[in-house]
Amino acid sequence: MKARELITSWIAAYNEGNAETLAAFYHEEAVNDRISSSAVKGRKAIEQLYEEEFATARMHCEIEHLHEDTPWVILEWKDAFGLRGCVFFHITDGKIRHQRSYWDTLSYARSYNLPSSIH
Repeated sequence: MKARELITSWIAAYNEGNAETLAAFYHEEAVNDRISSSAVKGRKAIEQLYEEEFATARMHCEIEHLHEDTPWVILEWKDAFGLRGCVFFHITDGKIRHQRSYWDTLSYARSYNLPSSIH
């Protein structure tokens, strides 16, 4: 599977709220680095992160732009509230090795009625 196709499938799993399927896209030693909080390391920890988030809010990612420059894929997204963000995925051996995400966490928390410490 090409890097862009991998991320398209990742988006579908994200929108389904399926943490287990989502985690399968990550390398065992992957890092999910969110600028607004501490990096999460390892597939199991990433799966747990998504389980907690999906239990808290029903989120949706709509593609605005999807750029591929192998081994990188850059996703510019928006959600149902019109909030926007950007995610950089580094893909190796058909898995996400590193993910770095940027978004306005305060607006996100307010839109989903979440405490600002969630993200």
